[in-house]
Amino acid sequence: MRQVYLDHQAATPLLPEAFEAMRPYFTEHFGNASSLHQAGLRVRDALKKARQQMAALVNAESEEDIFFTSDGTESSNLAIKGVAYANERKGKHLVVSATEHPSVMNSVEFLEKQGWTCTRVPVDAAGLVDPAAVGAAITPQTVLVAVHHVNHDIGAIQKVAEIGRICAEKGVPFYVDCEASAGWLPVDVREFGASLASFSPHRFYGPKGVGVLYRSKKARLVSIIHGGVQEGGRRAGTENIPAIVGAGVAAEVAVEKLPGRMAHAAALQKRLWDGLASRIPYIKLNGPLPGPDRIPTNLNISTEFIEGEGQLLLCDLNGIAVASGSSCVSKSLKISHVLAAIGLDHALAQGNLILTLGDANTLEDMDYVVETFARIVEKLRNMSPMWDEFQRGVIDSVIAPTGRGKSFSQHAADVSGKAIH
Repeated sequence: MRQVYLDHQAATPLLPEAFEAMRPYFTEHFGNASSLHQAGLRVRDALKKARQQMAALVNAESEEDIFFTSDGTESSNLAIKGVAYANERKGKHLVVSATEHPSVMNSVEFLEKQGWTCTRVPVDAAGLVDPAAVGAAITPQTVLVAVHHVNHDIGAIQKVAEIGRICAEKGVPFYVDCEASAGWLPVDVREFGASLASFSPHRFYGPKGVGVLYRSKKARLVSIIHGGVQEGGRRAGTENIPAIVGAGVAAEVAVEKLPGRMAHAAALQKRLWDGLASRIPYIKLNGPLPGPDRIPTNLNISTEFIEGEGQLLLCDLNGIAVASGSSCVSKSLKISHVLAAIGLDHALAQGNLILTLGDANTLEDMDYVVETFARIVEKLRNMSPMWDEFQRGVIDSVIAPTGRGKSFSQHAADVSGKAIH
């Protein structure tokens, strides 16, 4: 059976050269970077090199603007809470887009319980936020604006450089979550006007267990983990040197391979979506069409009349690894807040899959996925009461309405009302 991995946003395989670079720091060079002896100095040199590699990846002004954390979630927490606490004398108001990652949204909710307020700026049907609307949400009490570069669920590329200019004009720090884009799209924190930006090397062939936060020297930030003076006193705790070294190598490779990586992913994305759209009726692409507004690694699809969990399980049994919702919320029974924000019908949101592409995928893999997924959809629809009701004209399609029946949501509401009475 062919094995096709299409969940690269959750994790990517570690580059062999990154693994080899990490190996000595588990055995030979095991010193602590805070130590003053030679063993510590050797490790500190490796830490400095990795900072330089990360700074080059995002065009940071200096390696000193790079801080290492444990992962993207910690980086988001430090950016949101650290800036909020550092600036609370100015005000307690935040601005975010309605489709931010759960690590951002949950950090905001945490602060709201402590007296902060937040404006969640809505997005359009493609998941894009209007920079002017972000600017209009800023008040004299606003201490941070947070808008991601690329959406984790639907791949929408936000106009972060335009938002950054607005924030600069209003004198408000701007945090850009680059978790879904770094290593796959050009990320330039100076062009973005980003005061802070975060990314995770395990999404571009680096190791897990290390995250990165860029912080401009102009951005006030306080620590949320207290202990030693590591990472310039911004993030206490012994650095994960092997992971940081491997992450630096992955960043260096990403800079070198980025143009080819983007072109390869775009060709795969086109082959896969064109095949799915031509073979499977009542299927919908969520988010922007492939092109300048969508990252080439991502397809988010909804297949009508069947649920995402069944699709995911049968894909797995056929050697295809995909995601059903963000990796941070896929264990929840709730639909993605991103899909809710773009106004996707509840039934379509439940039939949702995310397919994210990588370097090792081939055009032949895409053809296999199309053929296999078409059979899976047919099998599940033949077992689906919703498909049967659609065939009988009881309910109608949301994707391509025929006018023969009610939408599934309307039908479900009617059934629920009858049950109550």
